[in-house]
Amino acid sequence: MKASSSQAKPRVETGRRIEPHASTTLNLPLLVVALAAVIASGCSGADAAARVGRDGFDVTSGMIRALPDERLGIDVPEVRAVLRHSTAAAAEIRFRYLGPTGATKLLASGEARRQIGLKLRAQDTCNVIYVMWHIEPDARIAVSIKRNPGQRTHAECDARGYVNLRPRRSEPVVAVRAGSSHTLRAVLKGAELTIWADGALVWEGSLPTNLLDFEGPVGLRTDNVAVELEYFVGG
Repeated sequence: MKASSSQAKPRVETGRRIEPHASTTLNLPLLVVALAAVIASGCSGADAAARVGRDGFDVTSGMIRALPDERLGIDVPEVRAVLRHSTAAAAEIRFRYLGPTGATKLLASGEARRQIGLKLRAQDTCNVIYVMWHIEPDARIAVSIKRNPGQRTHAECDARGYVNLRPRRSEPVVAVRAGSSHTLRAVLKGAELTIWADGALVWEGSLPTNLLDFEGPVGLRTDNVAVELEYFVGG
């Protein structure tokens, strides 16, 4: 018995030549490439995020300068700002650290800390979640909830009401040097908070639901750092 040929031969029916069907396996590489493209586009949160320029912020302390291409410049010891409209509790800053500010303002604890970070659910200065990247004297991600029910101004709550939170999982962050560029992203879904630094997962955990009885927009906080940055929401 002769082995059948691996190449399909055309059939002829009633004088009409019928070409063989192409093997479906020939299309698999194209399907794999298309599927990979769909997955990549779906997982890229930054692509769906919206950039926020200077006009999108209500600056409650300090000063933010408008730079070209909707970049933001900060060179004063203290900045506090929130978006003018509410969004999902997901935000990202891409920043270039220029170094310490010319003057240094101590925190209420007396510490001369240099840090940059995000505000989440910022109802006001008394009720807010902070996601901070400590630059000096330590280098780490710190998460805290400031909660003061019934209070809304700094004169009312001052530096009271802070609860520092421990993660379920965490990783160290790189030291931030003058001239280096970095990314900090935080997403809060329900009580689950996830934080990435330079694209790597560095903090993951659940926030106490009894402390989440306030709502507000995302925002920005810096202490004693000069930076140029881009700010994104959503994604």
